[in-house]
Amino acid sequence: MKTTSDFIAKRFRSIDAGLSLDTEALARYNDVIDLSIGDTDFITDDAIIDAAFHDAKAGYTHYGNPMGDPELIHAVCAAWQEDFRQPLTPDHVLITASSCLGMALVMMAILDPGDEVIVFSPYFSLYRNQIELAGGVCVEVPTYAEESWAVDEARLRAAITPKTKAIIFNNPCNPTGMGYERKTLELLGRVAEEHDLLIAADEIYTTYLYEGEFIPIRTLPGLAKRVITLNSFSKNFLMTGWRIGAIIAEPELLRAMNDVNNCLIYTAPSISQRAAIKALSIREDIRKNYVSTYRDRIFYAADRIEKIPYLSLVRPKGTFYLFPGIEKTGLSDTEFCKALLERAHIMVSPGGVFGSTGAHCFRIACTVGLDHLKEAFDRMEKLSF
Repeated sequence: MKTTSDFIAKRFRSIDAGLSLDTEALARYNDVIDLSIGDTDFITDDAIIDAAFHDAKAGYTHYGNPMGDPELIHAVCAAWQEDFRQPLTPDHVLITASSCLGMALVMMAILDPGDEVIVFSPYFSLYRNQIELAGGVCVEVPTYAEESWAVDEARLRAAITPKTKAIIFNNPCNPTGMGYERKTLELLGRVAEEHDLLIAADEIYTTYLYEGEFIPIRTLPGLAKRVITLNSFSKNFLMTGWRIGAIIAEPELLRAMNDVNNCLIYTAPSISQRAAIKALSIREDIRKNYVSTYRDRIFYAADRIEKIPYLSLVRPKGTFYLFPGIEKTGLSDTEFCKALLERAHIMVSPGGVFGSTGAHCFRIACTVGLDHLKEAFDRMEKLSF
């Protein structure tokens, strides 16, 4: 008789679950400072919660349009046009239950078995899983701390084969905190046009850019038809638990994604969509009242890291993550993170889960207040390796 594990599909037997909260480690010590998971520590703004409660009482508790609440889609279009000065029509928007699901829908809709997707390492850990579960092949193009995590044109071109179908581009980048300027966007657009590739643009940290102005890659001339933009309310609006996102793409692509979505969840939660409508209407207040706090944390944390002799750092330009190097310790990323937990009761994420070039780093999520960050770095400073 087969064992229970024998019934599990082969593609799931060795898959890495990626990032998840280590509840066992949290329970081991009563003074753990958790810097591991990218969940905003603020509660969603009262105005958003109140609006969702009102709409729930008004009857928005049923299935809605599978493409998304028409009012939310129109709000997404209006906000996009106002913020980025690019016309956007409702047939170019699909509302999803998170951008994480959104990226999975993209991969399932565009990939045939064996199709290759380029990712820039270090990359958000679930990209590989999403590509492979859709039958594709994940191809890493390395970026390096000593090059400030820049995208190298020669390495990118060398990775392209006749099987390449798309490039995933995350800006600002989780985990490195790198924010890419127009020059890099133009490079990606030029390469994608030359080789007739799609670009899946993961742009969920758009308000967490601390240097310069955020430029969506689909707004560059001629790129709108080949860019699939993924956005989310989780980070920009401190709504991680509401699980709501949006995909902007050509209608033909969205129809295929919606067909896949119908098999999985049918439609995003109606209450979350109503909350998102309110969130868009107060987006400037959200940025001013909350997102600016993360900027202060990031800059404080970067200053502290630069004073710790066993660490190195490329100062982040966006997100609320830092990705320090640990080469001077002589430890692997998992060994270092284990030591940091056991010796200082600080929980962080090992860099190797973000791809091959993350293996000599670890990720810090600045999702605690300055007082906890100060305590965490005070503890780190007392360590030696």
